[in-house]
Amino acid sequence: MRQQAYGYAAVTLFCLGIAPVVQAELQPISDDTMGEVTGQAFMQVENIPGTNHEFTRMTLGVDVETRVNVDNIKVGETDQGIDFAAQHLALGHIARTDGVQFNGRSYSAGETVHFEAIKPYIELASDPTEGDRLSGFRMGFAQARGSVSSLTSSFSGNIGLKLDDGSGNVYDATLFDQNTVATDYRASHIGINDGTADCANGVNCAPLTQLQSLIVGEENTDGTTGFTSDFFIGFQREGVDWQSPDGSTVINAGQGVFINLPTSMTVNMNQLITQGVDRLQTHRQDMGTKLF
Repeated sequence: MRQQAYGYAAVTLFCLGIAPVVQAELQPISDDTMGEVTGQAFMQVENIPGTNHEFTRMTLGVDVETRVNVDNIKVGETDQGIDFAAQHLALGHIARTDGVQFNGRSYSAGETVHFEAIKPYIELASDPTEGDRLSGFRMGFAQARGSVSSLTSSFSGNIGLKLDDGSGNVYDATLFDQNTVATDYRASHIGINDGTADCANGVNCAPLTQLQSLIVGEENTDGTTGFTSDFFIGFQREGVDWQSPDGSTVINAGQGVFINLPTSMTVNMNQLITQGVDRLQTHRQDMGTKLF
């Protein structure tokens, strides 16, 4: 991992922690006055024990609704390749037609469907056996829900997609490299890992560029999309077992960049190969389902 990544984390933490400096005389506050004050801390700091690492998580007590577009992004670039590379990355989208259903409500054409993020956090992992050396850090949300669109050429991490083989069998999607080797590091394809996949010939395998929009979240019993606590991007010097904010799961992230992208979607494998998953409308002017 490049040292710049840790520098970015330090700058972010510094910006979160700074406060204006003023000249003022501090006066004690009486118990009666304190009793009249109610509220919630803007930032919560937790120390979390782990098996191989110790963790410090800083959570902001804010909720965010956003729709944002990024033209080009590359993270974890070395001479050997790029951990994550995507063009036209977007969070959130715009309803293309009237009556679009999402998160339990209907949207009219042209209405913004925000990406929802509750309690963003930054978390540090340190190794107590090496003098609390920084082993990695990640940025995520206690709860997240919404669309993620991109034209991705290299992906490191996990995409929680399910794939239907057309015969009633549903599989957890597997990431592959161009040689059909299953990998969670700098993958370029996605498919079904049942021994028949052949990415070069489009057998149970498709380029990641075919997957232009995903819905991040968990499926509710009524078919709507609920929040997930496992959406994050991590930067690791070594393998780190990250715990979900609610403590329900542990996700192992390898060295380098790791993006955990949980989704409630199930996609037909043949459709993914031949047609792909259409891109949602991510710009105010609709440029079509195959924007790029």
